[in-house]
Amino acid sequence: MNHTNIKVISSGKYIPQEIITNQDLEKLVSTNHEWIVSRTGIVNRHKATVENTSDMAYLAAKAAIDKANYNLEDIDLIIVASITGDQLTPSTANIVQKKLGIKHDCMSFDVNAACTGFVYGLEVAAMMLSSHKFKSALIIGAEKLTNITDYQDRNTCILFGDGAGALLVEPSLNDNDQAYFYNAAKIDETDALTVKQYIKMDGRKVFLFAVDIMQKSIEKILNDANLKIEEIDRIIPHQANLRIIQAVSKSMDIPIEKFKINLDEYGNTSAASIPITLDEYMAEENQKDKKIILVGFGGGFTYGSALLKL
Repeated sequence: MNHTNIKVISSGKYIPQEIITNQDLEKLVSTNHEWIVSRTGIVNRHKATVENTSDMAYLAAKAAIDKANYNLEDIDLIIVASITGDQLTPSTANIVQKKLGIKHDCMSFDVNAACTGFVYGLEVAAMMLSSHKFKSALIIGAEKLTNITDYQDRNTCILFGDGAGALLVEPSLNDNDQAYFYNAAKIDETDALTVKQYIKMDGRKVFLFAVDIMQKSIEKILNDANLKIEEIDRIIPHQANLRIIQAVSKSMDIPIEKFKINLDEYGNTSAASIPITLDEYMAEENQKDKKIILVGFGGGFTYGSALLKL
């Protein structure tokens, strides 16, 4: 069996209020609005000024819980995907558990798989739920990338923003609720994408890797599920760069309209980008019985995809 059955209950997101516009960045580095839009598709990105990563993670989780009027007592697994946790320990997931007031036994931990972190976390949660030891899982992607962005590096400072997205899932006995996952990593031979103090990136190498691996990840998950792309209602890609998504759309002959895109407003929010975009998709009209693919890539190089039925 190469699938597991999970039921998607609810989603939520949190976006900080302060906006960094392209015009703001023009004052910091040698760039301009037209250049940024033509190269990346990004117009705005949001900045957390008073919120920590755990605050945004908690608020996204609370949005998902409130939307479903969900019983906190049922949540016994919390996974937070992030590269910008508040501190080394306790984990951001532990802090979220505390903020939610969950005092019963609950397994809480973080995963660091860069921008693919949410898809990694979702597979880990699905496998743990399939053990029948857990009742429900809260998977969160949350990032405060403005903390690790070098606003003197014009190649990277135009890309990144802050935010969080969350998903509540339960195990399912219904065979219609099949979920498929494909997550892996390959060696980043030249350290093309790293964070020590600030994000450092070789944009061209990352672009070539991303276009190739997103295509492979979509093809692999379709093959595993024995589905054709025409049977997929929407693709939720990691929101890194519009050119990457356009290149995948063109090389796979998938209409660009099939990809849910919001990076013009949020930029690249790393592990938060897929759950934020998923929440916005789920807020659209009548998403019942839709089949969706999540697909991401990130530093490491990590990559992965998931096929879910809503």
